[in-house]
Amino acid sequence: MNASKLLVIAGWVITVAVIAFMLRDISPDLQQAPWAVKANASLGVPGNVVLAIGILGLVSTLVYALPQTSTLGAILLTGFLGGAIVIHLRVNGGIFDMGENALVGVLAWGGLWLRAPRLRAVLPIRRRQPTAMAGS
Repeated sequence: MNASKLLVIAGWVITVAVIAFMLRDISPDLQQAPWAVKANASLGVPGNVVLAIGILGLVSTLVYALPQTSTLGAILLTGFLGGAIVIHLRVNGGIFDMGENALVGVLAWGGLWLRAPRLRAVLPIRRRQPTAMAGS
């Protein structure tokens, strides 16, 4: 198997993990589970917007899951997860909660980068060029 195919497979594995995490994370909001409403309230999020948060998370995740719209989905997920980070920062939330959201955002882009050759072309990883020694 060539390296390009391995990159795509690794990208899809990461992408599926991000999608699974997001679906697990937003399910209680979509169901308006009492504990989720209470947890959001402790962060200063009114109970009447919990369903809207769940819907925004679901839409962002579905847009990310579709190959044709995955870049837009990664942008939407980044905004969604960034909002979660800000809410946790605002209430002096734990580093775990903020780090978890940041990690999922990084993984979303990493999975997309690995599976999308056009994105790798636009955002290449460049190796450091050797510099010539002064006076050589």
